[in-house]
Amino acid sequence: MTLPIVSIKGTLDYARSLFAMQEFTAQRNEHTPDEIWLCQHPPVFTQGQAGKAEHLLSMSDIPVVSSNRGGQVTFHGPGQVVAYALIDLKRAGYFVKEYVYRIEEAVLKTLAHVGVTGHRVAGAPGIYVRSDAPFDHARLPSRPQHGLSPATPDFTGLAKIAALGVKVSRHCAYHGVALNVHMDLSPFSLINPCGYAGLATTDLFTIGSEVSWQEMADVLGSKLATSLMP
Repeated sequence: MTLPIVSIKGTLDYARSLFAMQEFTAQRNEHTPDEIWLCQHPPVFTQGQAGKAEHLLSMSDIPVVSSNRGGQVTFHGPGQVVAYALIDLKRAGYFVKEYVYRIEEAVLKTLAHVGVTGHRVAGAPGIYVRSDAPFDHARLPSRPQHGLSPATPDFTGLAKIAALGVKVSRHCAYHGVALNVHMDLSPFSLINPCGYAGLATTDLFTIGSEVSWQEMADVLGSKLATSLMP
């Protein structure tokens, strides 16, 4: 068992990153090591493969780029750690659902590194925090529970701090997760984040955790490498 290779890429154009992930996945074989790419993007809205145009509420000078990941529209910008997890799921021995769970688990542990309690919400991939009590460890009533499938996710008192979207091709997964560290959150008001009208978004700085992009990139990369290891 080997840990995925973690590479910090710096600031990358989103469209070029997407092309690079597709090329990497198309060319890899059963011996190609898994990789995790950490970066941030210039301001951009990305629309998922089945994304609905109505979730983009207002046009601006921020470009909109179509993506082949799952999910709806989201925003990427400076001050956000984007982690692309390029994993051979067949070799790793787990399926997409567990891949997503492992990514979310790594984000939860990354937030815990700075004392913040992250939460899962049933029916809504990604990680959330209590807006008024981000250091409160109490479990959410809306957390995923075995045997229960809510009709609609309950975001009461919550804000999204990490968005997740994935793509699988030839049993190999790519795309990943974006963790908001210290960024301009205003563009999120121009969309229904991840397809949810009125969903609040936040970052670590806003909830009182002043930590650098580099530190969170290092921690998230380490947590992801451990969590995604076969």
